[in-house]
Amino acid sequence: MREAAVVARLTREITPGFGPGEPPGSLADFYQDLHRHPELSFEEHRTAAKLAGRLRAAGFDVTDGVARTGVVGVLRNGEGPVVWLRGDMDALPVTEATGLPYASRTDGVMHACGHDLHVTWLAAAAEALAAARETWSGTLVVVGQPAEEAGGGAAAMVADGIHDRFPRPDALFGQHAAPGLVGFYPHTPGLTLSASDDVDVVVHGVGGHGSRPESTVDPVVTAAYVVTRLQSVVAREVAANEAVVVTVGRFHAGTTSNIIPAEARLGVNVRTRDARVRTRVLDAVRRVVEGECAAAGCPRPPDVTVRPGCPTTVNDAQLDREIAAVHGELFGAGTVFDFGQALGSEDFSLLAPQGVPYDYWYVTSTPAPVWETAPGEELMEKAAAVPGNHSPLFAPDLSVLGPGVRTLVSAALSRLAG
Repeated sequence: MREAAVVARLTREITPGFGPGEPPGSLADFYQDLHRHPELSFEEHRTAAKLAGRLRAAGFDVTDGVARTGVVGVLRNGEGPVVWLRGDMDALPVTEATGLPYASRTDGVMHACGHDLHVTWLAAAAEALAAARETWSGTLVVVGQPAEEAGGGAAAMVADGIHDRFPRPDALFGQHAAPGLVGFYPHTPGLTLSASDDVDVVVHGVGGHGSRPESTVDPVVTAAYVVTRLQSVVAREVAANEAVVVTVGRFHAGTTSNIIPAEARLGVNVRTRDARVRTRVLDAVRRVVEGECAAAGCPRPPDVTVRPGCPTTVNDAQLDREIAAVHGELFGAGTVFDFGQALGSEDFSLLAPQGVPYDYWYVTSTPAPVWETAPGEELMEKAAAVPGNHSPLFAPDLSVLGPGVRTLVSAALSRLAG
């Protein structure tokens, strides 16, 4: 690894105008265009084409259609390490309420998690590194990943042979926009994000007329008991020093008020940090669902389908400390701190072949006026009060466009040969 101070100086030299503050006009235009035209998971055709076009223009060998809508660009520049930079591309089924002049033009779809920022950072970092080939040696691989939000995007790229079709990485880097006053770059060595699993439940009842409930087995009431009982799993079956969340985010049943339906459907999300706790909680969810259905006298057992989602994200501790040092040199003392372990989840780690170190950090993006007027005194109080990821009001400050490019460029330069 190059010394942190050397990497920081070199990064500034090859990214003039990309410091904190007003971003270059072309960068803002690209970002705002992506924000206006969000696309859902595995539908990122326009976004992928925009990224691929910029990579080709910069001299990358580009492969389209990896895992349907993924993009991989390869730039070979002599002998040396192979570095992968990853950015996810998909938006969310959220109706935007920011009122921005460049707000989404697609009904019910919004870049509410900052993936438009991620693509912008990725494209500009690739261009900057391509234009400064004389400063490094090795191979740079840029990965535009589909479907992080829906889950399965990284796994689909692996299934499509990304580890075999492209140069194997010596290090993998990624980053994410996060709520927090602009100007900070949180890092966490080791475990930083939790595992996430979805459980689909179908409760089978006996439908009938709303005036004769005694002739039915009401799946709505049974499913309501399931929802309530699931709240006891964390409180009574998990040790207090373990961080676990069980959320019922979907409850669908019936068509009108005077008909008792024949079934009810639930969508349950489970987030855990420990493999044994993960197994125990998923087993408990199944047991609760089956027990409530048996108690209600349902005509047949429920359908319980576990859909494994994202694994834990565990940064290589040494790599994270080294990149954190680079970012500290680049942006100044106090701008880098340990974010701690979060219950959010990501499929980023699946892109790293077994044994390959990776590092994943954050770029805070809340505009200063929004942060300053948010209630609370402590950092976490304010962070909880400002619009965060997945909010219809999520609106990153444009001043983070340039620094987010520099974080990726500096991470790559720290590994690529001098």
